[in-house]
Amino acid sequence: MPKGNSMLRILHQDYVPLMINFYDYGVGKLKSGATYILSLSRSIDNDDKNKTLIVPVKNGFNIELVKVESGSFVMGATSEIQNPYSWEKPAHKVILTKDYYIGKYEVTQSLWQLVMENNPSSIKGEDLPVGNVSWNDCQLFIAKLNEMTGKKFRLPTEAEWEYAARGENKSRGTQYSGSSLYSDVAWYEGNSNNRPHPVGTKKSNELGIYDMNGNVWELCQDWWGNYIESSQKDPVGPNSGPTRIARGGSYIAGAITVAARAGYSPNIRDMNLGFRLALSE
Repeated sequence: MPKGNSMLRILHQDYVPLMINFYDYGVGKLKSGATYILSLSRSIDNDDKNKTLIVPVKNGFNIELVKVESGSFVMGATSEIQNPYSWEKPAHKVILTKDYYIGKYEVTQSLWQLVMENNPSSIKGEDLPVGNVSWNDCQLFIAKLNEMTGKKFRLPTEAEWEYAARGENKSRGTQYSGSSLYSDVAWYEGNSNNRPHPVGTKKSNELGIYDMNGNVWELCQDWWGNYIESSQKDPVGPNSGPTRIARGGSYIAGAITVAARAGYSPNIRDMNLGFRLALSE
């Protein structure tokens, strides 16, 4: 900052602008050549605290997860989904009987590097989502992460993923996760410049979860299976199959709704294929 300045304005997406007067902190005018360290922390209300879980990994690295409360929702091609594909139908009621946690962000390259001591991503960046990983790779990562943390991380089921993407039942009928305008919440072919972007830089959904649309496709635990019309309780998909479910779209895909589904063979790696973590309570 130039000598003499005493005001600092901090801007960050989804936050109220913060204006800091250095006189309030006993600094006065800034001196040329001096170093000033400013430490800020987000103020979290009690409701947010109750819904957020911080899991330490190592070397000061934490994983932040958001609590998703049990409930029921209509899964698949609901009325707000425009031009749905046949494999997104029929819309059907799903009941999730247990609370769970899901990653606030997609798994980053820095977390993957910390756990696996390598980085398979085609486009590198610590805060970028890890890519070029297969479903089998994710299972190896999760096994090592569980050894390090003593937790039981896993991939979300497809139903858990969609319920979280819809903000439980708080989404007010938007076809994307957190907005009816795709560019608000997603890095996709229309705004990404053909590359992934740091996680958490778009608007979150109603639960405070980021990038449920766009950036990278997110692998789920389930094998691919067709939907049925009847109500289902805690569905986990078929017992076997050729492909695993992926959700959410990517930086090289078009506008992908919360109902959109893709399938990947468990050993297939793709530059725009990643994941986020889930954790049972």
